[in-house]
Amino acid sequence: MEASLIVDNGATERTLNPYVTGTSVIGMKYKDGVIFAADTGGSYGSTLRYKSVERIKPIGKHSILGASGEISDFQEILRYLDELILNDNMWDDGNSLGPKEIHNYLTRVMYNRRNKFDPLFNSLVVGGVKNGQKYLGMVSMIGTHFEDNHVATGFGNHLARPLLRAEWREDLSFEEAVKLMEKCLLVLLYRDRSAINKFQIAKITEEGVTISQPYALKTNWGFSAFQNPSKGAEGSW
Repeated sequence: MEASLIVDNGATERTLNPYVTGTSVIGMKYKDGVIFAADTGGSYGSTLRYKSVERIKPIGKHSILGASGEISDFQEILRYLDELILNDNMWDDGNSLGPKEIHNYLTRVMYNRRNKFDPLFNSLVVGGVKNGQKYLGMVSMIGTHFEDNHVATGFGNHLARPLLRAEWREDLSFEEAVKLMEKCLLVLLYRDRSAINKFQIAKITEEGVTISQPYALKTNWGFSAFQNPSKGAEGSW
């Protein structure tokens, strides 16, 4: 059989399935800016293969970006944004892209790739502060996007947002915001098998971006529901 029939050098390659993935990202406005939280786990299928994957990154002068989903696709998105920020800086006109512009750009990128049937397997959270205005939004892998006072991806959309709806206030101090974030992270750690006890907190204010070193939360696995997790579900399988 001819070699050309075996290997097609002109074949188009796509990410058909995510391989190394990150779980939930949580974003929330507070009194002075925007705060993000995520763990640093990277799962290879159902195996927690990598323990130090940082999924919150600063973008330009006014924004931060968090991502769940395929890590290599997130790296590709960061390359797109590096090029975007570089081209913007080359104008040297005294202006710079803010979080709203970054969010709009990412919605177009994600929707464009979806229309090519070659999506980037990520859910993205974008936040920032520019000219005293706080901004927070998210975009899904097919380009669905919205803005809100608090957002979350993955399991966080189901488990963290009810807590945020109940306890979030516009005038939260940074310390109160961190406490609420850690409460959400703890719930996710207990309930999401892809989460690990190694987290980063990031904040952005008018003064700039601060991303914490990874740290662990104190846990308690002695709750009665953990002792017999299948109680009340007899006969369901």
